[in-house]
Amino acid sequence: MDYKKIILKKGKEESLRRFHPWVFSGAVAHIDDGVEEGDVVDICSNDGKFLAVGHYQIGSIAVRILDFSTRRIDKKFFEERLRKALSLRESIGLIRPDNNAFRLVHGEGDFLPGLVIDIYGGTAVVQAHSPGMHFARDIIASALIDVSGGMLRNVYYKSETTLPYKAELDPQNDYIIGGYETNIAVENGLKFRVDWLRGQKTGFFVDQRDNRLLLERYSTGRSVLNMFCYTGGFSFYAMRGGAKLVHSVDSSAKAIQLTKENVELNFPGDKRHEAFEDDAFKFLNGIDGRYDLIVLDPPAFAKHKSALKNALMGYRKINAKAFDKILPGGILFTFSCSQAVSKEQFRLAVFSAAAQSGRRVRILHQLTQPADHPVSIYHPEGEYLKGLVLYVE
Repeated sequence: MDYKKIILKKGKEESLRRFHPWVFSGAVAHIDDGVEEGDVVDICSNDGKFLAVGHYQIGSIAVRILDFSTRRIDKKFFEERLRKALSLRESIGLIRPDNNAFRLVHGEGDFLPGLVIDIYGGTAVVQAHSPGMHFARDIIASALIDVSGGMLRNVYYKSETTLPYKAELDPQNDYIIGGYETNIAVENGLKFRVDWLRGQKTGFFVDQRDNRLLLERYSTGRSVLNMFCYTGGFSFYAMRGGAKLVHSVDSSAKAIQLTKENVELNFPGDKRHEAFEDDAFKFLNGIDGRYDLIVLDPPAFAKHKSALKNALMGYRKINAKAFDKILPGGILFTFSCSQAVSKEQFRLAVFSAAAQSGRRVRILHQLTQPADHPVSIYHPEGEYLKGLVLYVE
């Protein structure tokens, strides 16, 4: 049985012929009667030729493409995609006894647009970003268990804050399969607690794993300040790297508590670490001559294009403050995780802050997201994490 159809306007099929995974609402000429948000639909050109199959939703992105061939979107489909995603992570050596935390599905980068799955030990945390993936959550959970080969026992669904609110889906965060066992996972041999029940995103930012490892190499003998620390990932890597002292700062009391617990898990009783619940700018104002390695990893300053101007101003301000305060010979790790901010815009904001400081600044590394957050070559919008490692004279 064919799915109901969406017909595109004349000439609007070109992006799909280049395998871009989105159909925008402005490209749609006709929608069959009875199509509802979250339904699987066939996409056809204006002359009726099949182009792709995908999930329909209301909004500027009308369809997220699942496949460019005619096929059923069923459990077998999800098993196939999940198996390929798992195979990629295995082939790059991510799944090891000293590393059981990683992203298994990164939306369009794993050809499952609207779906994010992070793995923490025996638990998968699933996030739907589209109504279609929300409706498929039980099939996805079952497929996950089947393809994991015993690695996974629990599937937690967490989409209360990620689904379009206008869809009125009322998702409930809860276990689809299994239940709570332990929230301790391992990343590159370091332990950390993951709060997938109440924490941000899926509970931990696995996208900074490689960048934390790089920071570890630069930490020996340095005084490290980890701003916007969240759960303290950069902090305990710095400690393992031989930092002289490590200070973690976040405005959230919950984040500070989790940071303290994570540091204690790895370095019990270590007096090199101290955590502060404080506003970032207020804290930075009082740190003259104290730190020679600073990490700026703020939350997304711009979640939408409408906030871009203010976001760029925010990046300039926070980086200018860091340039002003860091010791000579200091190293600054600075990031943007805002998809709305391009690599060029972020760099310009940082370069403007450097020029404002009047200090000599050199780029040591240009950073991005790790390999378990792949970017489809047909969907460059999937590259969201930008980072620079800077040497400040």
